Amino acid sequence: MDLRGASADSAAVLTDELGSNLGDSTSAATVADGLFTIASTLRSEAALRRFASDASIPAEAKKGLVGEVFGGKVSDGALAVLTSAVGRKWTAPRDLADTLEHLSVVALVKAAGTDSGRLADELFAFAQAVKDNPELRDALSDPARSADDKGGLIAVLLGGRALPSTITLAQQALSGSYRTVSVALAAYQRTAAEVHGEGVATVRVARELTDAETRRLADVLSAQYGRPVHLNLLVDPTVLGGIRVEIGDDVIDGTVASRLDDARRKIAG
Repeated sequence: MDLRGASADSAAVLTDELGSNLGDSTSAATVADGLFTIASTLRSEAALRRFASDASIPAEAKKGLVGEVFGGKVSDGALAVLTSAVGRKWTAPRDLADTLEHLSVVALVKAAGTDSGRLADELFAFAQAVKDNPELRDALSDPARSADDKGGLIAVLLGGRALPSTITLAQQALSGSYRTVSVALAAYQRTAAEVHGEGVATVRVARELTDAETRRLADVLSAQYGRPVHLNLLVDPTVLGGIRVEIGDDVIDGTVASRLDDARRKIAG
C-alpha cells in the first residue's frame, strides 16, 4: 500500500490500534470481514467516501454518520476501527478505503495465528495456479459471472485444502480494488510477510531445492537484508542452472542463462 503524507500517518496509527479490536482468531476474522465490507461500500458510494474523509467536517459528525450507516451491520471491532479512521486526516478520499482493506488483510493474517507462513505460501501457490491455468484465469475475470459465483468457485477449489484466511483473501482478490486477481494476491502476500517483519523473495531455480538448501538461502538473504525473508520457490527450467532471486526492486541473477546472455552481448558489442 503506497500512501503519502497524512494518509500514511493515519494508516500507521490505525495499524497500531488494530490489535486492541481483534480478540481471538474467530473475532479477528469477523473484524476483517467487516472492514472489507466497509471498504467496498466506501468505494461504491462516492458521497459517503468524500464525507467520511473530509477534514473540514467535524469528526463527531462523521463518526455519527458512519455509526448510523454501519452500526449493527459489521462487528463492534470493525466499527471501532472505522470510527477512529474517520476522525483522522486523509490525503485523498480513496486512501481511507484502501487503508481499511489493508487492515482487513492484516486482521486475516492475525486470524491465521502461527499458520501465517502457510498462509503466505498458499496465497503464492494460488496466484501461480491462476497464472498457469488460462481456464481458471478466464473464469475469475469473466464479467458475465457474478462475484458470488466466482467466490463459490474459489471455495470449491480451496475448501479443505487451504486455511480459512487464504480462502477469504482469495475471494477478496476478486473485488476489483487491484488491477488483477494476481496483483491482489501478491499484495496480500506482502502484507502477510510484513505483519511479521519479513521480506518476500521470489526464487527461480532449475530444480527443487532441498530443505537444507532452502534454509541456507533464507539465512543468507535474511542476513543480507537485515530481516527474515520468506521464500517463494519456482522451478523454472529456463534458468539453465543457478538461481535468480527477486526481492523488492533487487534482482540477483546467478543463472547460466544470464551468463550466456551476458556473453552474447559482449560478443555482439
